[in-house]
Amino acid sequence: MDIFDTIAARHSVRTYKPDPVPDELIGRCLEAARVAPSWRNGQCWRFVVVREPATIEKLAAQRVYGYRINAWLRTAPVVIVACAEPGESGQHTDLPYWAVDTAIALEHLVLAATALGLGTCWIGGFDEKTVRALLAAPERIRVVAYTPLGYPAEGEALMGRAVKAIARSHSRKPLEKIVFHERWLEK
Repeated sequence: MDIFDTIAARHSVRTYKPDPVPDELIGRCLEAARVAPSWRNGQCWRFVVVREPATIEKLAAQRVYGYRINAWLRTAPVVIVACAEPGESGQHTDLPYWAVDTAIALEHLVLAATALGLGTCWIGGFDEKTVRALLAAPERIRVVAYTPLGYPAEGEALMGRAVKAIARSHSRKPLEKIVFHERWLEK
């Protein structure tokens, strides 16, 4: 699969087979994240690989906006939590680059997983303080996002289909709506 096929194939997977993910594949995904670019090469990202079912259940049980929107997460055999060490990055105007750096690294990981036949799903809906405590991460560490990692199940569960329908996750704006040439032009 070339890079463009990988990018096109990536989608949010919310139902996983219980099959364990080999250490070699997890390592390849983490290596893809490790080589990502960052602010002045600060490499502020840190990753916590969670395999313990009880910990995954606690991540899945969190309430966001009053709902357990990530309850489906418990089907994943692995969850990778992307964290940042803010002091190892910089800031430009009001944009903290530790968040950008870590997001780039996590996307490298997600694309590598896709190329290896693994499913992922960006999760940004969580209580950072709860996740930090669950992982015993120091206060200075920021939890940016996390993703399940596993083999996609054959059929998407009802929750996954509902979320995709609501979010219109396969719908993409055409290039002419998002690309400007030379300067910004209202369309």
